[in-house]
Amino acid sequence: MKIWQADFYRCPQPDASGQVLWYVLICDLHRDFEYEATCPQAQANSSWVASQLQQAAGEKLPNVIQVFRPQSLSILEQAGKSLGITVEATRHTLALKQWLQQKQYPVVLDKPPPAPLPENLWGEQWRFASLVAGEIVDAFSDRPIPVLEMPEHLQPLNLGLASTVPIPGVVIYGGRQSMRLARWLQQANPISLNYIAGTPDGLVLEAGLVDRWVVATFEDKEVTNAARVFTQRKQQSRGLHFLVVQPDDSGVTYTGFWLLREE
Repeated sequence: MKIWQADFYRCPQPDASGQVLWYVLICDLHRDFEYEATCPQAQANSSWVASQLQQAAGEKLPNVIQVFRPQSLSILEQAGKSLGITVEATRHTLALKQWLQQKQYPVVLDKPPPAPLPENLWGEQWRFASLVAGEIVDAFSDRPIPVLEMPEHLQPLNLGLASTVPIPGVVIYGGRQSMRLARWLQQANPISLNYIAGTPDGLVLEAGLVDRWVVATFEDKEVTNAARVFTQRKQQSRGLHFLVVQPDDSGVTYTGFWLLREE
């Protein structure tokens, strides 16, 4: 499968005549292939982007184009649709972001304040947890879990983690809402869970391209200490962590599992 990463956005500086320019940057997952072009603002539309995609591709168009910037998404989707290319919205565009940073183009996105998780989705209980790296894939990969997100590039072995490293996580006991919550999370596309110190403390889910959701708030000292351990273990595990949704604490049935890591 041929996968590209692309960004279409306004150039940080105008040209010598003061004209506003727009750029398109395209690369593959390892930057073995790179393509860039600019156009005046009057030409900055999906037709121009589609023509650049065709020019960059030659005879073989990509199967998928990954896009991380919300402002780029609709035009790239239109361009991709006209060429029969699937456009995937994802934060995981490391090669493209590295290139943008080298060119001193904007990478950091404005994010809204976290919104409360919808009340009709919330489960009965939640807790922090951990599993050693060597067990995490075997523990979940062969189970009949309706929603299972365990990308190969996030598996501990592929991140170079020793089998004894503890991988932190969060377990939500969803009760009757378990499947509804798992399906909602699947659509939201979880990226990472972060402990935010405050009054009260909070657990925030990063999802989609810029979405943020308050999973829980707490003032209990024991929970705060567990949250700090969770954060410390994330540092030891190179950011790798997990989220589990299950109906109860029996350990028999799981509804959803996600390996998570903020880029």
